[in-house]
Amino acid sequence: MALVTTRGLIEGAITRHSAIASFNAVTLEHVEAIVEGVEQAGSGAILQVSENAIGFHKRNMRPLLLACASIASSSSAPISLHLDHFQDSALISQGIAEAAGLGVSSIMIDAAHQPYVSNIELTQKAAELAHSHGLWVEGELGEIGGKNGAHSPLVRTDPGEAHEYVEGTSIDALAVAVGSSHAMTSASASIDVDLIAHLEGAVSVPLVLHGSSGVSDTDLRAAVAAGIRKINVGTALNVAFTEALRDRLIDGPTIHDPRVYIADGRDAITRTVTRICRLIAEPTHDIDRSCRS
Repeated sequence: MALVTTRGLIEGAITRHSAIASFNAVTLEHVEAIVEGVEQAGSGAILQVSENAIGFHKRNMRPLLLACASIASSSSAPISLHLDHFQDSALISQGIAEAAGLGVSSIMIDAAHQPYVSNIELTQKAAELAHSHGLWVEGELGEIGGKNGAHSPLVRTDPGEAHEYVEGTSIDALAVAVGSSHAMTSASASIDVDLIAHLEGAVSVPLVLHGSSGVSDTDLRAAVAAGIRKINVGTALNVAFTEALRDRLIDGPTIHDPRVYIADGRDAITRTVTRICRLIAEPTHDIDRSCRS
């Protein structure tokens, strides 16, 4: 199946009253595992490469994104490519300019660490450029914790500011701070589902939940019911991968062939992806939307 667009996947999720998962890929093994997991779930998904992942690859975005495009294009599942948490102005410009040639259909402009007015100005400028290249654009308001210890996860996105921000930036989706935090290794975040519902009513674009690895299955379903349409997952994949490698190496201290233990890690990611895709793909009309904060 040819690559699809992030816009199309999100619009489908809106129609179904469900959400689409967006998985962070760091290595080739991540890409292979994510795509296989999505296929096994019988769903679609977004493959995303973050600015941090590009930094890991010495700021060269092309090899990993070309691998994403190649593997996703040969998959039976509908998959799009997305640039995640782009802050560096040079990388933003490069990512937008090269998006079409790399199969990328969307980008997240992350200026949430800036003061509110600067966030609007920087995001609006980048969104205008991205839209001129046909990209779907995500922005963030109410900086989500966990990125290099940014700040307390108690920070919340204000619905009034969210409305003003969306109108002022012309973004296509809004990442909101509602209690989740990046890099959580346990599902212990306290999600403010009531706030999600208020935000959903305040803005004209779909909502995105970052830091979803730290959210319980029950709260993920409730968040989708309240209006979340894109769910970002990264840390849960890395936890699964690393634990599988660790178990294999502890049990087999004489193993030296990396294909043996990397395969275990890849399979662990696949299982995690399949579970999450199945969890959030079902319509949520029957889920209690009451506050769970």
